[in-house]
Amino acid sequence: MTNAAILPLPEAEALAAFARRDRSYDGRFVVGVRTTGIYCRPSCPARRPRPENMALYPDIPSAQAAGLRACKRCLPEDAMQDREAVRAALDAISGQGGPVTMSVLAERTGYSPDHLARIFRRAVGLSPAEYGRALRLERARDALGREASVTDAILEAGYETPSRFYDEAKDRLGMTPSAWQRGGEGVTIRWAAVPTTLGDMLVAATEKGICRLSFGEGVDSLADRFPHAELVEGGEGFADLLRRVIAEVEAPGSDPDIPLDVKGTAFQERIWAELRRIPAGETRSYAQLAAAAGHPKAVRAAGSANGANNVAVLIPCHRVVRSDGSVGGYAYGPEIKSALLEREKNR
Repeated sequence: MTNAAILPLPEAEALAAFARRDRSYDGRFVVGVRTTGIYCRPSCPARRPRPENMALYPDIPSAQAAGLRACKRCLPEDAMQDREAVRAALDAISGQGGPVTMSVLAERTGYSPDHLARIFRRAVGLSPAEYGRALRLERARDALGREASVTDAILEAGYETPSRFYDEAKDRLGMTPSAWQRGGEGVTIRWAAVPTTLGDMLVAATEKGICRLSFGEGVDSLADRFPHAELVEGGEGFADLLRRVIAEVEAPGSDPDIPLDVKGTAFQERIWAELRRIPAGETRSYAQLAAAAGHPKAVRAAGSANGANNVAVLIPCHRVVRSDGSVGGYAYGPEIKSALLEREKNR
């Protein structure tokens, strides 16, 4: 195998993606086959060529400049066009103050609404409407921290009316907009610090779900994160949820439906959603995580979003490792990360 041009990712990672026919890498590079004179996308279903007959190219023009033609089975040019269409749709949604209809996005990209919706969800992990709502909520959170008036903040974020914001935010913010603006004032957070086989663990939850899970921290750190919330230790209703969390820590992946109350930017929430899609016992690199979230070049940002996770184990950021397979960093130390991975591997 020869590397014909500089790739935007490590060669070993590209080869591994090609070997497993990983669709999330389509559009990031192409594979040339000298014996047939064609180039393929990473997910091509055709039989894999011998390594000595392969060449990796960063993009289609590079492969074409080498005299190769597109594979008629996997149609790599279509993958590149799909990626550009998704990027155009993301730009259109991000640049619009309010909701953008599928008909407008379809006209902007030249795709049918149904096809655009399918490739958008596959690339981003959300539908265009879901992505738009997440983006508006992100803007609302930012505006709530700046504006004196909640209504002004809601309108600045792109909502036509406050009622529309409340409808979209009620299941996602975990607290009212005014409480969010005042640093959690009026919100009750129940908490407990308990011993586990991985060390002392802090667990905290609002009425909607777990908002903090960490190791080696106490209630003081919780007060720093939620300075105006009412912090209440324990509670009968909280006890059942706490038992589920402890069981999940001792056997990661056994209870994926524990409710969460987490908040982040639209990008962070896409990364967290992708983390929860990684099966227990498997790992991903930061590059794979960024690609799965629809932003293959945002590897560093994916790492930052991974580190911004407030609920260890339940959002399994420990399943992300370095591209060479080594464990890498972890907020609570590599020993805990390795222990979690080992438990999942031996389930």
